[in-house]
Amino acid sequence: MFDKEYDVIVVGAGHAGSEAAAAAANMGSKTLLVTMQLQNIAQMSCNPAMGGIAKGQIVREIDALGGYSGIVTDKTAIQFKMLNKSKGPAMWSPRAQSDRMRFAEEWRLMLERTPNLDFYQEMVSGLLVENGKIKGVKTSLGIEIFAKSVVLTNGTFLNGLIHIGEKQFGGGRAGERAATGITEDLIQLGFEAGRMKTGTPPRVDGRSLDYSKMVVQPGDDNPEKFSYSDLTKPLTHQRDCHMTYTSELVHDLLREGFDRSPMFNGRIKSIGPRYCPSIEDKINRFADKDRHQIFVEPEGWNTVEVYVNGFSTSLPEDVQFKALRSVAGFEKVKFFRPGYAIEYDYFPPTQLKHTLETKLVEGLFFAGQINGTTGYEEAGSQGLMAGINAALKVQERDPFILKRNEAYIGVLIDDLITKGTEEPYRMFTSRAEYRTLLRQDNADLRLTPVGYEIGLAKEDRLRRMEEKQKLSSNFVDFFKETSVKPEDANPVLETIGSSPMQQSDKMYKVFSRPNVTLNHMREFPGVNEFIADHELDQEILDQAEIQVKYSGYIEKEKNNADKLNRLEDIKIPESFDYNKLKSLSFEAREKLKKIKPATLSQASRISGVSPSDISVMLVYMGR
Repeated sequence: MFDKEYDVIVVGAGHAGSEAAAAAANMGSKTLLVTMQLQNIAQMSCNPAMGGIAKGQIVREIDALGGYSGIVTDKTAIQFKMLNKSKGPAMWSPRAQSDRMRFAEEWRLMLERTPNLDFYQEMVSGLLVENGKIKGVKTSLGIEIFAKSVVLTNGTFLNGLIHIGEKQFGGGRAGERAATGITEDLIQLGFEAGRMKTGTPPRVDGRSLDYSKMVVQPGDDNPEKFSYSDLTKPLTHQRDCHMTYTSELVHDLLREGFDRSPMFNGRIKSIGPRYCPSIEDKINRFADKDRHQIFVEPEGWNTVEVYVNGFSTSLPEDVQFKALRSVAGFEKVKFFRPGYAIEYDYFPPTQLKHTLETKLVEGLFFAGQINGTTGYEEAGSQGLMAGINAALKVQERDPFILKRNEAYIGVLIDDLITKGTEEPYRMFTSRAEYRTLLRQDNADLRLTPVGYEIGLAKEDRLRRMEEKQKLSSNFVDFFKETSVKPEDANPVLETIGSSPMQQSDKMYKVFSRPNVTLNHMREFPGVNEFIADHELDQEILDQAEIQVKYSGYIEKEKNNADKLNRLEDIKIPESFDYNKLKSLSFEAREKLKKIKPATLSQASRISGVSPSDISVMLVYMGR
């Protein structure tokens, strides 16, 4: 069946695997995507939504590089919101509710239209490794498939164990069997493994809910979209979500089942996601709160299935049902399926290089939950980077690595391989020290040129980005070169309590004042005419406004990033002997030997390596 050697084999077809397969194939590598169930490609295993705080920035970055997540999200969205609009633009984060069935269908159709990509449905049960190099994979039927590189994106399937109350059974997802064999092979090869946990809430029948008792959560009045390409359009109509609350009665009913909860009776020993806790964890940890928010999210345009966001649980199904029936609007609720928790194997990501290639086996890459992350967006971005680097390795080209000041994807991967993680890792804006540079509005300006350079982003993407850059720069130059008279400006400034002008000044200076927005500037002579003459859309207007209002902060962060990047230029050989440096602290020496940082900058971010340890290394490197 497989008489040829593939360039890249991707194992698993979730969000990480789908992006990895698309990237490798689009870069010209002969690629095989192997999954246990072809009907479940890019399944939204948990909530039917993409994006959110920091996650929306990641989806924009995937799109800017030439990945598919943004396009698929736009084509299958039922609602769009830009979160955090009341804060500065570094915090703005796009989020879309998705049609779960159409999302998976669109992903599969896009993959099937991708040249160089083959599919095969079966469980991969082992790896073929020879002299420290990957040679391919072995399936449960005993078939050996050969490849120059392999990307493992196994999600929650590696020895997956599902918990509902005191019941537990093997599975990678509800209704799907777990994957066995790969963990055992990796441990035999010398890899360190661990266990993690995640969970999901009940799905219910929307026809049984009373929405009149809930608060409507509509999408934005003027919805945007994720993809920078012209392949998608913003939504013209949207579906509402709703919000309701738990109560003390609901909490008391849930507590009745704590003695049968796998979280509290010791059956679940692994750590779950800190920032997406189960409802039982919430009422246990935040005992002072008498209610918690529940978001009622439709699963698609036409289905009646509803996702109960905020009610993730592994309590017995009878306890789940009884408690949920006491939530406002859920008095007559009918279950489609109960919530559950799942434990699965992961491999601490300090065993990886920045390319996501393993240090132990050449040509073997890990991406997604196998690395200890949680979230579709985090998984998709790792899959994209692993797919890119697997293809580049086969093509004997330089690896592709994003720095912390270049992308949230760079922050994510650097955090994982430098610091590791003992709980499911989720991205936040606070994890990025350069978040003013890493905004959702400029991901194309940051990344499309490099995406084009490696052969992933197409030329039309690059031209579109260059046009956006040119138009927004021209608009900023217009403000720098055009003056406004006091009699034209002062009536507007007076309405916002800004001090009046005494003499004519450049518009740029007025625009730079606090509280002065582009809408205020549009009342000055010539501004609306410039916008109309150059046909500037909202994306260009937002870009120009951010460039004017935040230029000082942006420049400061660029300077800070440049200083840190000097340490990035100081490479540490892989065979470096840290035992030679007697002045290093014992902890620093142990950590450096384990993680083997590629640069001094990465070494400085390792927990337990102090500034004085870096000074010791700087002196040595200087010699």
